[in-house]
Amino acid sequence: MTAMTDLRVASGNGLASRVRQILKLPEHIPFSLVQLSARLAVAHVFWKSAQTKLASWQVTQQLFTYEYNLPLLDPNTAAILGTAAELGGSVMIAVGVLARLGAAMLIGVVAVIQLFVFPQSWGEHFLWFALLLFVLARGAGAFSLDHVAEQAYRLRN
Repeated sequence: MTAMTDLRVASGNGLASRVRQILKLPEHIPFSLVQLSARLAVAHVFWKSAQTKLASWQVTQQLFTYEYNLPLLDPNTAAILGTAAELGGSVMIAVGVLARLGAAMLIGVVAVIQLFVFPQSWGEHFLWFALLLFVLARGAGAFSLDHVAEQAYRLRN
């Protein structure tokens, strides 16, 4: 090899090494921050939906009666259950208290919406499902009341 070739190979390896280092930077993002971001993003969706329902309960009841057509449930009962699940689930996930239960509840809500209300919106529903599945599978993370409770339990035992 000539000196020029050695220089090109060395600088090429240096550049490749530098690029690899840059591409690996996101691996240093704390996983608990990723969990918090996912929780807050999906909780926001359902919190806003519940607030919309509560803002005009009469319109909500009409939607459940005439547009949503849920099987096996009285429309008023469905409206109450759906709104309660959205409110409760979004708070549980945002605060991180019984977050896995909240995620399971909202996965049920997403399933009902997908199957009976807006089946054409599967892309958006799949996004919600993915975030909820992440919370269900991995929990709320370090920035949560679930984590605080777990640490307190470990100290006692």
